[in-house]
This record gives sequence, structure tokens and C-alpha cells, in this order.
Amino acid sequence: MTIDIFSPKLSDDVKLMTVGEAELLAYEIRSYLLDNISKTGGHLASNLGVVELTIALHRVFSTPKDKLIWDVGHQAYVHKILTGRAAQFPTLRQKDGLSGFPKRAESSHDCFDTGHSSNSISVAAGMAVARDLSGQDYNVVAIIGDGALTGGMAYEALNNVGAMEKNLIVILNDNGMSISKNIGGISQHLNRLRTSKGYIDFKKVLKETLKKIPGVGEGIYSGMEHVRDLLKYTVVDGIFFEEMGFKYLGPIDGHDVEEVTDALLLAKRVNGPVVVHTITQKGKGYRNAERDPGRFHGIGPFETESGACIKPPETSYSQTFGNMLCRLAEKDQRITAVCAAMECGTGLTEFARKFPQRIFDVGIAEEHAVTFAAGMATQGFRPVVAIYSTFLQRAYDQILIDVCLQNLPVIFAIDRAGNVGNDGETHHGVFDISYLSHMPNMKLLAPMDGKELEEMLEYSLQYTGPVAIRYPRGSSKDLNISRRTTFNGKSTVLKEGKHAEIISVGNMTSVALAVSERLLKAGYDVGIINAAVISPPDRDTILSALERTGKIITIEDNVLNGGFGQTVNTLALNVPGAKVLNIGWPQKFIEHGNTKELFKAYSLDEESIEERIRQFIEG
Repeated sequence: MTIDIFSPKLSDDVKLMTVGEAELLAYEIRSYLLDNISKTGGHLASNLGVVELTIALHRVFSTPKDKLIWDVGHQAYVHKILTGRAAQFPTLRQKDGLSGFPKRAESSHDCFDTGHSSNSISVAAGMAVARDLSGQDYNVVAIIGDGALTGGMAYEALNNVGAMEKNLIVILNDNGMSISKNIGGISQHLNRLRTSKGYIDFKKVLKETLKKIPGVGEGIYSGMEHVRDLLKYTVVDGIFFEEMGFKYLGPIDGHDVEEVTDALLLAKRVNGPVVVHTITQKGKGYRNAERDPGRFHGIGPFETESGACIKPPETSYSQTFGNMLCRLAEKDQRITAVCAAMECGTGLTEFARKFPQRIFDVGIAEEHAVTFAAGMATQGFRPVVAIYSTFLQRAYDQILIDVCLQNLPVIFAIDRAGNVGNDGETHHGVFDISYLSHMPNMKLLAPMDGKELEEMLEYSLQYTGPVAIRYPRGSSKDLNISRRTTFNGKSTVLKEGKHAEIISVGNMTSVALAVSERLLKAGYDVGIINAAVISPPDRDTILSALERTGKIITIEDNVLNGGFGQTVNTLALNVPGAKVLNIGWPQKFIEHGNTKELFKAYSLDEESIEERIRQFIEG
């Protein structure tokens, strides 16, 4: 049959394909992914690794009736192609284009919006219970990476599902990686399973030999299930999933369409929960991604032959943070680094090379990371916890109770704070000011550039309580400001104004500077205060500004509800006649798209802010 990846019925077409045709389709999909992602950027390595697995899933199951839950959703590109969305891939992660994650509003084939890790088995359990309560008949399949299996929520779900005895299939997509290389006990256990060559070879020989017996071979092979189970316990050191109440099938070659298809067909017939363990290679089929899957996990536009980025990035906040932490750690043996499966993403690669005994990647387990750091802090160490803003949300209780309640000197390096652009709703870090600034004992800081980030990190390591430093994705280029001082725990008046003053938070200071210049040309003298300290607020600096002009504009890369602007509004009540204009993100989930486009769409660009301030000054 003709292979057409643009067919709206491709998920039905694969059911009719021969194994050879399915393998040809896998080749076509890899080529198409490489061609498109090299232009738009996106999650490449993880999707190259699940091509055959996804094809096999759609050969055996029928969406949207059957439910496929992807964990994490960045590995669902192939699923999108098979469900009629190939033609939209040139718009991938662009504003009003195809999302980089499963999205119910985008297609009925996406049954759950997934962008954070380790929740698929919980979702699948809920769907399986709903199915049985409503008397319906469909399959529920959770596709979870071994990286996501380092998250505690996955084990809570496994424990619950194993006791339920519901019909539910868990596909363990095992490539030995999260974004960085996996670590920990579960990773070591999977390594043993992955390399149980005796069992794998025996299983293949048994299947091939018995099925050659005319007429009765298939039946004998099926009847040997109990013997194979006993052998599995003999050859492989403990089958964790079997003990949890799941039938275990595998490990199997996740790049063999026929083998995966056979395993999934068998799993469908099993009564009760099943784990199908597939071994895949992250970056499969593209040599640059195979060699460096971490770099090609999430990448901007690149040149396909060399793998080089088309626009080499400037020094990022993540790199600035990591480099400074290394310099400080050379002088202070108490400094340790903690991350949650994001050593590379948070800029800690060099720290890991220089101080391998003082860095702790705990896997996708943010709650554990925070409390683990709290434990170290009680014993005189100075742990620095580097986690993306959107993922730190999971550890709210641990920050509040395990760190702030005891006033422990844990430093939170909050990467990707604010709007992150193309990754969209699940990844924008626009809530951290709101969920951290009301915590007692927490000192919340935001640098205006890379130089101030370095100063804040050094300051924080001398501070006696918890400190959180939020900084954005992207370039940490120093701002050219004549009136600046070394950070000393206070906000900074960069320029006093006659008509009004802007109090800007972190990266929005560069926007404030540009807006101030535009306003000056229009005849408005507007000052700027760099609100380096968000919480507790620098009351004296803010009140002085309110008394100076009576008009204050706050600008922040955070939602307005619970944000820094509301803090200033409260302080303004102490100054009769003072007026405040708050500028930030609305209380909604911001869609994906280019950062510049999103700022303009929500009137947070220079031109829009200038116009809003002019109207505010003019009353």
C-alpha cells in the first residue's frame, strides 16, 4: 500500500500495513520529524526514540475510543502524525499552531493534557475506574518513560493500581534517560532487566522453536507462560512490577514493530494490570541525537548535517548561575547542588564535573529534592536547589513546611521563571512570585541581568534563612546601567522621575529602561526602580517612590493575582492620593508561541506598556 504520512486516517492505515510497510513508515516519520524540528525547534531525541513503539500502539489500539496517556507529553509527536496532524507540523510550538504536548482541545485523539511528569498511571487508573463504573469497553494505556518512573507519584499509582486489579496497560519506554542520564535504584533495577541477556535469548529461542511445530506450536508456547515466569524470577534478580500486582512482559526491543505489536496484543488479553517493558534508544536514527541525546532533547532550529544550532545562543542565565556556583564552591566546601533530572538544563554540568561528590540529581522528584536539601541544611551545609519554576510548584508543601517553617538556609535557583514561550501552558513559570512571596521567612529575589544574578547568589550563601532567586530563560547579558551598585539585599533606584516611577521585577527591568527612554522623548520623565527584592518588599524604597511622584507602575513577568504589584498596592494605602498601575500576566493559562509574540499579544511589549503609562500619567 502507499505510505502517506499526511493521511487523516493514518492511525487506521497502519492496522492494514505489513511489518515491512510499517518499518518504511517509521523511516518516513523520522525523516519528517528531523526536517520539521530542525526548522521550528522542539523535542527531537525523545520522539525519534518512540517511532516504532507509537506505530505498534496504533496497530493494536484505536483512538479516540482507546485512551493513550503520554508521560511526559513531549514524546507524543509521532502520535500526532499518526492521528492526522502531520500537515500542521510546520506550525509546531508556534503561536496558534500545533502544541508540543498532547492537548484535548487540539484533537479527540489526545485524551489528557500532559506536560509534567509521572502522572500517567494515576490518570490511567482514573479512566479505567470510570470505564468500569459506566459499563463501557475500551483499553487504557499509559506510556511512561523510565525517567518519569523516578517520580514518587508513579509509585503511588502503581501501588494503588496493583491492588485494584483493573484492566490497564502500562508501557514502560525505557531508554535509560530522563533529559540527563537516569540515576537511582529504579534505574539500576531496569539496567538489570535491560541486560538480562540469558532470559531474553531464552525467550526468543523458545518462541522460534515451539512455533515451528506444525499445528500445536502456538498452543504449547502459550501454555509455557508459567514456566517462563518461573525462569524470569530465576534469571532476573527480582521482578519489581510482578510484586506490585502487575503482569510483566519484557524486556522487548522497542524498535521492532512486530515484537512490540505481539506484546501489546498479548497485554490486551491479560486480565488485570500489565507492564510492557520496551527498550528504546533516545535519538534513534539520527546520529547527532544518538551521540548527544541530552542536547537534542529540546533544541532550537539547527543544521541537520552537523547538528549545530542555526543561531548560537548567548550566555544564558542557567550558564551564568552554574559558572558562578562553581566559583563559589571552590571557596566553600559546604556548598552542594541539588537538581531533579535537569543537571544540564539548569546549568550544573560543569559543577558535576568539578564537584562530583557534591551534586545530587534525585530524579524527577521535586518534593524529595527540597526536603533532601532541608536535611543537609540542618547539618551545616549550604544546599542550592536548581529547579525550573513550573516544576517547583510540585514542592510547595515541602518549601513551606520543611524549609520555611524551620527557617533553614536552603537556596532555590528558580530557572525558567516567567513566560518561556514555545512550550506553552504547562511550562510558563508565571506563578512563582504568587506562591512563594506569602511564605514566612522566604526571601524572594529577581536579578535584572547576569551580573546581578551572580551577586545575589553570593549574597544568598551568606544569608541565614531560605532564599529563592527567580530568573528567566534566555540571555543573561548585562544591562548597560551607569547607576548600579553591588546587590546588598535592597532594591535599587536606577533613576528618579518627575511624572511617575516604574518598579520593575527582574528581567522586566530591561523593558522598563526602554520604555522610560521612549517616554522621555515624548516629554514624560519616568523613573525606574529595580525591584531586586520581591519579598519581603523593600518598604522604604517603595514608599519613598510613592511619596515622590504619587504614581507608580509595577511591571512583572508573573500573573497579577498574588504578584508583586499587589504588594505595592497594599503599601500604597499608606500614601494618601497615591495611584498604582499593575502590569503583568492575566489570571489564565498562557498559550504557546514565540515569547515576543506573546508579550505583544498581552500588551507587555515596550510599545503597549508605553501607551498604558502615558494614559495612566494623563489620568
